[in-house]
Amino acid sequence: MSFSVPARRVALAAACLCSALPVQAQSTLEPVLITATRQPQRVDQALADTTLLDRSDIEAFAGRGLLDLLAQTAGVQVTNTGGAGRTGSLFLRGLESRHVLLLIDGVRYGSATVGTPSWENLPLEAIERIEIVRGPLSALYGSDAVGGVVQVFTRVGAQGLKPHGVAAVGSHGQRLLGAGLRGGSDTLRFALSVQRQQDDGFSATNPQVPFGSHHPDRDGFEQDSVSSQLSWAFAPGWELKAVGLHSSGEAQVDDGPGADARTGLRSQVGSLQLSAQLATGWRTVLRIGRAEDGYDTLASASAFASLGEIATESTQLAWENQVATPLGSLLLLAERNTQTVSRPGQAFAVSQRRLSGVAAGLQGQSGAHHWQLALRRDRNSQFGSQSTGSAAYGFDASAQLRFSAQLGSSFVAPSFNQLYFPNFGNPLLQPEEGLHKELGLRFTEGAHRLQLAWYEHRIRGYITSGAQPSNLPRTRIEGFSFGYDYSADDWTLSASLDAVDPRNATTANAQFDKLLPRRSRDALRLAAARRLGAVELGAALRHVGQRFDNAANSLALPAYTLLDLRADWQLAPEWKLGLKLNNAGDRRYETVYGYNQPGREWFLTLRYAGS
Repeated sequence: MSFSVPARRVALAAACLCSALPVQAQSTLEPVLITATRQPQRVDQALADTTLLDRSDIEAFAGRGLLDLLAQTAGVQVTNTGGAGRTGSLFLRGLESRHVLLLIDGVRYGSATVGTPSWENLPLEAIERIEIVRGPLSALYGSDAVGGVVQVFTRVGAQGLKPHGVAAVGSHGQRLLGAGLRGGSDTLRFALSVQRQQDDGFSATNPQVPFGSHHPDRDGFEQDSVSSQLSWAFAPGWELKAVGLHSSGEAQVDDGPGADARTGLRSQVGSLQLSAQLATGWRTVLRIGRAEDGYDTLASASAFASLGEIATESTQLAWENQVATPLGSLLLLAERNTQTVSRPGQAFAVSQRRLSGVAAGLQGQSGAHHWQLALRRDRNSQFGSQSTGSAAYGFDASAQLRFSAQLGSSFVAPSFNQLYFPNFGNPLLQPEEGLHKELGLRFTEGAHRLQLAWYEHRIRGYITSGAQPSNLPRTRIEGFSFGYDYSADDWTLSASLDAVDPRNATTANAQFDKLLPRRSRDALRLAAARRLGAVELGAALRHVGQRFDNAANSLALPAYTLLDLRADWQLAPEWKLGLKLNNAGDRRYETVYGYNQPGREWFLTLRYAGS
């Protein structure tokens, strides 16, 4: 295997960054993660490769959506079919969207018909923080968590009474209004936020788009959303929490000339959670959740489109127990998820499936040694039982340097579309099974953090894309990533370099040794921010190499480089004015063949955050 990004470019990027660093470095308190082990732990204790995006990171990324925000982080590449509100996908370390689990406040969210998370209708203004965990997590989360988990946490309550608001305008007629209120006491806390977004857009397609779908008009998007959270600590160690998110959007799309084609997007997630400290060293959490995802074709120019909503309803129940033992913290959990799907016209041959699972996990530490083990047994009403496991080990060679190794297995069941969609699906498909390996090195010194990782995914029964999908006996995805972060004084710097080789490894297949579609073999990200009194200036550069839009590697998508610039001015303790210039070089590029991406865009934001 050879990578298109030589190792010397990793060293060069690190050397350039380190030479520009300020001399003084300050240590900061490590934030707490939940997703990596399903138990609270500090970021510096996690063996998995993780990224935490907090509210300040989200606010600095104005004028774009959730997928574009995630694309700024290591190991992530994204595709989009033409701007805000259009269908998008995320590739994590060379794996597809269907290999990544999306959680919203602990509740699984996505489309069971397509079999992927639904990214395009989640409002950034409702989000408090995001945790991204890379690596095999099926042993903790079951199907879909093959390459990692992205967990979104909505805004939470706070002591006192803290209002917040935002107003923004931008290119293509972008308008955004949002407001919210957080408050509470020691026992009762709440958060409520609302948002309305409008974007007149640009043409989602160009004449190269397949199936004659091009229509040279502006394709806009509008969205209304509300999120809420209420928590009640009604006794020492006992808490009841209710969380809700509703978002409805309408997007104009191109599916051929002759009609103002429009789709409606519906996202609803809610949960009720009881957590309790039952005894010293034993904490339990019981959660019931419901998620709904809808894609409604309101008007279409295509003779093949059926008007009406394609919907997924998911009812989930989870019971988690964290028990302190001499070997570390033991996690015991049981889950049940019932998925029901519907579509206009001819119904699926099967429209419901039940997923249940039990799992045990252990994380611990003794001196310089760290370990994490997990074992899970799942039952799918369509495909029977599956077992997955994982083991991770870390060794602290010094207070600054840690080596780690990880091994895990995974499985993914086919989606309802892949199985049953009329004239498209293949009811003979079987679940994918994977084996995943990773070696890592992490170095931390004061405000400097450097991380290297090598990983390999080998998947049997890989499900191909497109009509009449089939199971490929073998695929292999191998890669390495380099990441560097510095945050202290008035500077924030970061860099990441990813090299991945995603290939069809089935020798008897016509596409043997071809690259898997729509993911680049190399991606580079650089970002810097400097605070000058009340003003903060920032820049982010992202380069994505050439990709292929098809499995035969005959349709190339050229490489592209994007530069984003921003300036934020703290007008007063509660008021901030921000100006963002996205794609400052006005680069024309595509992430899916025939679908346009935004050119140069500006976005002006005024924020209020009561103290």
